[in-house]
Amino acid sequence: MSPHRKTSLAAGVLYLLTFVSIPTLALYGPVRGANYILGAGPDTGALVGAILEIIVALAGIGTAAALYPVLKRQNEGVAMGFVGSRTLEASGLFAGVMCVLSVVSLRQAGAGAESLVTSHALVTMYDRIFLISGGFIPAVNGVLLGFLLYRSRLVPRVLPLLGFIGATVLVAADLAVLFDLIGRTSTPALVTALPIALWEFSLGVWLVVRGFKPSAITALYSRTAGVDNGSLAPVAAAR
Repeated sequence: MSPHRKTSLAAGVLYLLTFVSIPTLALYGPVRGANYILGAGPDTGALVGAILEIIVALAGIGTAAALYPVLKRQNEGVAMGFVGSRTLEASGLFAGVMCVLSVVSLRQAGAGAESLVTSHALVTMYDRIFLISGGFIPAVNGVLLGFLLYRSRLVPRVLPLLGFIGATVLVAADLAVLFDLIGRTSTPALVTALPIALWEFSLGVWLVVRGFKPSAITALYSRTAGVDNGSLAPVAAAR
């Protein structure tokens, strides 16, 4: 297996791994209850959901780190921006997990009715953080990565085009949630998240099954090799 095939395979597997957090919407359901911290019973669902989101955050950073050595040959600045946005997305997910775990801690400590306001504030904070880390920033990721893949032709151009469409729809949905036109977990919000999810899932499957186009890899490395040789030409001439 060539190094580039290993790179595409690793990135594809990590992209598919980011979908393990889908059950968190149901797992966090009890945490959203008005009197959750006053109730009894196990907190397993919330804890599993937190673990899944941590896995997603780490896998997201992994996708950018795996793709960077190849993407930088198309545009190093945009490739670095993609790594940064992925890291920022992960940071938001970590912050959201801390909010959920804080609510669980209040319940386990038997905080009582006087802490209900605090628990509700933490849940609201999670929703607002997720609006950015799970909505706006993934749209930025889609635009940056879509640009790099569209220009380089490493994958069929229909995939990055799907990413552009998904990013536009997702930002529109985030604005609707921000202005209370739709709920964050409402049916319209979930439907508008499908295009960006389809883009990332399709990209993951393509990278696992097919990998980068060999002709695009050759073109990228030939072009960058030509640039490097051209930059050294004046030095060679001076010698």
